[in-house]
Amino acid sequence: MLAERLIADELMDDPSLPPETYAAVLGDLAKVNRVTMAARPTLGFLDRAIGNRDEFSLLDVGFGDGDMLRTIAHWARKRGKRARLVGIDLNEKSFAAARRSTPDDLGIDYRTGDYADLTGEGFDCIVSSLVAHHMTRTQLVQFLRFMDAEARAGWFVNDLHRHAFAYMGYPLLARLAGWHEIVRHDGRMSIARSYRPAEWAPLLAEAGANDARVLRAFPFRLCVEKLRAGKVR
Repeated sequence: MLAERLIADELMDDPSLPPETYAAVLGDLAKVNRVTMAARPTLGFLDRAIGNRDEFSLLDVGFGDGDMLRTIAHWARKRGKRARLVGIDLNEKSFAAARRSTPDDLGIDYRTGDYADLTGEGFDCIVSSLVAHHMTRTQLVQFLRFMDAEARAGWFVNDLHRHAFAYMGYPLLARLAGWHEIVRHDGRMSIARSYRPAEWAPLLAEAGANDARVLRAFPFRLCVEKLRAGKVR
């Protein structure tokens, strides 16, 4: 079990899913992220990548509900940093859901489309959360190349760790929390679709990002980080 990645589509990826159902799923996924402290590794990356600089720009690819960008906005505001925050997501339903959940004064720029269309726009940091396991191998390698070419200060992939304990334990957590049935189904599938530490090395090599490092974060997050010191402007 779990010896190899599961290759399958999740229910939330169905383009025919009604907008209200999709929004409910994203809302519960944001709750999952809070319970599992999903933002902590990404904020740790920003501490390392941004340091004491007083301004930065950031792109979040696959923003979903927008919860990670809102957390980053509050993180920057608390530290007195000026942040240009942009999110892009292929699913236009994400735009509507994120806008409804985001106060205007946070100044987050949500967009619908392909991240590749933003080539050359200029970002200090590029991040993603729970996106890598949705991609095919070819798509993921292309994404890694994009981030490596475009992120001036560094990039960060925040994803799941394909681990038997997480796979067995998630259904109980999801049931106790009363999350949407699609979140209960897809959450376990997401764990099965995610990577193990050793599986990242060939992906990074193919993308030409051998100097990136793979990090484990509690509970059962597997992240990949590339830092470029002194490149924020």
